[in-house]
Amino acid sequence: MTDASAIDHAKMMQHVDSHPYPILFATISGAHLYGFPSPDSDFDLRGVHMLPLETVVGLDEGDQTVEKEGIYDGLEIDLVTHDAEKFFRLMLKRNGYVLEQVFSPLVVYSTPEHEELKSIAKNCITRHHAHHYLGFAATQWKLFAKESPPRVKPLLYVYRVLLTDIHLMRTGEVEANLITLNESAKLSYIDELVDRKRCGPEKGTLEAADLDFHTREYERLTAQLEAAYESSKLPEMPSARRELNDLLVRVRQNG
Repeated sequence: MTDASAIDHAKMMQHVDSHPYPILFATISGAHLYGFPSPDSDFDLRGVHMLPLETVVGLDEGDQTVEKEGIYDGLEIDLVTHDAEKFFRLMLKRNGYVLEQVFSPLVVYSTPEHEELKSIAKNCITRHHAHHYLGFAATQWKLFAKESPPRVKPLLYVYRVLLTDIHLMRTGEVEANLITLNESAKLSYIDELVDRKRCGPEKGTLEAADLDFHTREYERLTAQLEAAYESSKLPEMPSARRELNDLLVRVRQNG
């Protein structure tokens, strides 16, 4: 994972400051959060914006999602934010992405409401988030397996996603960094794959990928995740709806 102290906050904040709406939080996601950015990887900023009260109570729908791209002194930044209502509703579904964004330790911009949201988000975690991660892993595996030569990036995404959810099912903790996850998983091949990604281009390939080996590993870890899901003690349903509703009302009134 990129060290928080190594983030160029000044360049990041230029992008955040140009957002058309007030921001509740903005954190770094993508390869920098996952622990395997390439030298040419862009920065994926994700977060929540707050539409003004007059917009949400009027006839205008407002921008539920805002996407902004920019280059600042050679730093490519991709910012995507959702309005608070949309984001909070996603938190109540089986959506691992939004939880990873809330809990990302790579914080570019935060507010007291963000800190409150992190506390509330713990009550959004359920055992059924496994379906989200299993689906994403399957998509990335298909992408990896169909390409010739296969690319490093989708393979790393497969392992990152599976290990993230195995950890989530067992501990209830959202951990998106593959290097950290592998400290307990101890998969001998992860470090070499990460080094390839970190030292090469964003679309770097594996010239001699052992597809049979990685197929077996994908199937083994998928089975491990399914077993973790079956035995997980996590709740069946989120219990944070009232807290999210109260927070949404407050940010609307104070916006």
